[in-house]
Amino acid sequence: MKKLMLAGAMLCTSISVFANSVAVAPDANDPIVTKFATLGVTVKQINPSPVAGLKELITNKGVLYASPDGQFLMQGTLIDLNNRNNLTEQALNGVRVEGIKEYEDSMIVYKAPNEKHSITVFTDISCGYCRKLHRELDDLLDEGITVKYLAFPRGGLQGSGYADLMNVWCAKDQQEALTEAKSGADTKVIAGCNAPVAEHYQLGQSFGISGTPAIVLEDGTMIPGYQPAAALKAALDANKAS
Repeated sequence: MKKLMLAGAMLCTSISVFANSVAVAPDANDPIVTKFATLGVTVKQINPSPVAGLKELITNKGVLYASPDGQFLMQGTLIDLNNRNNLTEQALNGVRVEGIKEYEDSMIVYKAPNEKHSITVFTDISCGYCRKLHRELDDLLDEGITVKYLAFPRGGLQGSGYADLMNVWCAKDQQEALTEAKSGADTKVIAGCNAPVAEHYQLGQSFGISGTPAIVLEDGTMIPGYQPAAALKAALDANKAS
């Protein structure tokens, strides 16, 4: 699994910015909460950090770190070199599992006949690696891997990428519409539809996603980029065994 995470992701990048300890519910008057709000960042949890003088923040933009007074912000990956653990990713795993549960009813799902595993994929239509992954859908299903899609328009909540995803999620046959769109077909405009693409996008941002495809495994581990069906099955089997 670590090799997959470090091997170099094949993904289409976004142009948008921006279970360790017991979580501390943020006070609305906490200086971290108020100062980060001026940056458009919503702080959902404030946790102790393994680094003295830093707090770990679960936000709508992923995991961030800050001084207790909110003056200093650190954005990046925190790694415990003694154990070679990515602490930032570990902090997000549980958040991803719980967050995905809230959107199960609005996913586009291709269910494996003999389901052994499932993956949740944040996808965009114009992303080449998203299309490559979708072309392997039959291989994934044959391996017993159910594929669940959430929308993540790389260009943000405007433009043709966002509109295409809205049209797909509004289609009567979402599975067919998504497959056709990933094959290069124009999407059909559905007037008056209110699909949850914006909510999916914001959820992805809170998971630390900046490009597509972003593949979330059953335990919340995220693979940021394309992986072939065989590699995904190996990762899922390894996670189940551990």
